[in-house]
Amino acid sequence: MNDTILLYLLAINIIAFAAYGIDKYKAQKNMWRIPEKTLLGLAAVGGALGAYMGMNMFRHKTKHLSFKILVPLCLIVWVAALLYWQFG
Repeated sequence: MNDTILLYLLAINIIAFAAYGIDKYKAQKNMWRIPEKTLLGLAAVGGALGAYMGMNMFRHKTKHLSFKILVPLCLIVWVAALLYWQFG
């Protein structure tokens, strides 16, 4: 697999994970929040694993149906795409 793709996926997943943690913190402190479309967008552009891990570790957005469906769906799509690209 291309090193550039691996570095991109590592970076976007770290960013997604951090974004969920930051948003949870801001929610608890009644501060300005990260928009939901941004959090979902991070999952869609390759940060689905980080988003999923952040949702579970920080217990954030786990009751929102859109997050419960779309984040795992993005993860499945990315894994399938990477497997296809690697072995397809």
